[in-house]
Amino acid sequence: MKITEIRTYLMQAATSVPQPKAGQIGHKVWDPGTSRNWLFVKVLTDQGTYGVGECSGWPRVVERAVKDLENLLVGQDPTHIDLLWSKMQTAIMGHGVLGTVGGGALSGIEMALWDIKGKITGQPVWSLLGGRFRDSIPLYTHASTTERADELVALGYKGLKVGISKAADVETVYRIREHLGMDIDLMVDAHGPPWLTVSDAIFIGRELEACNLLFYEDPVAPDRIDAFRQVREATTTPLAAGERVSTVWGMLPYIEGDLVDVIQPDTGRAGGITQMKKMAAMAEAHYITVAPHSGSLGPVGEFAALHVMATIPNALMLERVEHDWEGRHRVITASPVFQDGRLLVPNTPGLGVDIVEDEIAKHPSALNIVIQPTVENYEPGTAGEAPYFQQRRGRNRAWNRTVRSPSDDS
Repeated sequence: MKITEIRTYLMQAATSVPQPKAGQIGHKVWDPGTSRNWLFVKVLTDQGTYGVGECSGWPRVVERAVKDLENLLVGQDPTHIDLLWSKMQTAIMGHGVLGTVGGGALSGIEMALWDIKGKITGQPVWSLLGGRFRDSIPLYTHASTTERADELVALGYKGLKVGISKAADVETVYRIREHLGMDIDLMVDAHGPPWLTVSDAIFIGRELEACNLLFYEDPVAPDRIDAFRQVREATTTPLAAGERVSTVWGMLPYIEGDLVDVIQPDTGRAGGITQMKKMAAMAEAHYITVAPHSGSLGPVGEFAALHVMATIPNALMLERVEHDWEGRHRVITASPVFQDGRLLVPNTPGLGVDIVEDEIAKHPSALNIVIQPTVENYEPGTAGEAPYFQQRRGRNRAWNRTVRSPSDDS
């Protein structure tokens, strides 16, 4: 069996795409997913069997990387997955450390190779990876109000994540925790921009300790590993990170430094299924769990994540955006089965999913970046400056749940 071609399918995960005007401030491009592109790949062979995969990490750019790598793979045996991955990794090395762009290209192609191998052996990918620990994967999703939290819990979700952009949002976390009680796992994502400064991240981490969070995600920018260490040493709130890095080398500092309790590789840009298995093994040796990122990922990547999560002992939860773009289920042949806050692991050969090319073609790519910052994430009057990080002013008004005088300690 030889690879004959790699096809790419780039689409906009949105019903319509707004066109922001130059200089416009505060225009939300994300809702309903208008800044997201999904990039699917199909690896074809001379025997008619093909595999599908998905790439994230700036999909419009990744598509060109995939087409470049096609020249390396045509004529190769698709069953030698690790060998082909190594050839691709070495081939792109001369362009520098490409991060999630390179990781995205490697991920989608390698995912499709696993799909091919599963199909020709008649086995689901999880079986080829060593068998499964579990036949369903617990999920968490996102809520910012008590009303939304109630809706999601009614669907069966046992884990919810609250996004925060400033310290005042701590009050929202407390409201949801007090409303739901302690039966639901609660998480917080600081995700920036603007990123918190170290002192602000520490303050919020300490404020959240009483909420008994499952984890506090990306409290500071991922560029500064030493900042994670400072936050980790200053709060007992568990930390999580890793969605913005690719390959085991990108995840290594977080694991070897014991900087987090949870790693969050993105299945579409981590570097591939094998890379995620290696990340999980490294994390296991440090008593770190795995909760893959899925905030911007499409449906094929979700299938791949299910196979990985089924086969690792330190699986925690899988992120899912409930009530995602309404066309999500139409671009694939079958959606994973949702049952009481969990997704069932597929049992069909390969990944267990195929793409619907005609439906994908109805949604051509138009926009792949967030054009304007979201005003409420920034200090008043600074959104136009779009700072990467920001120390929040007004701490005396917004940051304290209660105001205590020095005499209270006497």
